[in-house]
Amino acid sequence: MAGILVIDDDIQIRNMLKAILEREGHRVELAYEGEEGLRKCRESRPDLVITDLIMPGKEGIETIKEMKRGFPGILIIAMSGGGRNRPEVYLDLAGAIGAVRTFAKPIRKDELLAVVREVLDLRTDATVQTI
Repeated sequence: MAGILVIDDDIQIRNMLKAILEREGHRVELAYEGEEGLRKCRESRPDLVITDLIMPGKEGIETIKEMKRGFPGILIIAMSGGGRNRPEVYLDLAGAIGAVRTFAKPIRKDELLAVVREVLDLRTDATVQTI
């Protein structure tokens, strides 16, 4: 399975995503905010990053920009509950700067797993195309 980094300031969401993804056989690392996420990304080189957009410290949009600069092929899923604006505002921006999929919180388990499978298939498709 895949190595997945989950970045979210909400401990309940981090732990819930970790439990769901580990039950599917993935290796999951957690980070509280973007700076910690970037450090863990450099250390472990995950196959996929799932990041919240509204966080203290380094927020998700800046985190995505830095990850795409440092790791151009990295697969990123962005998620948001919205904050002051509707989540679509943040999610549209995340998609424009490099997130391959986005979703608004809350998300059902089956939807989350479908999105993760779809994005991880992109990794496999890219590998096949380059051979």
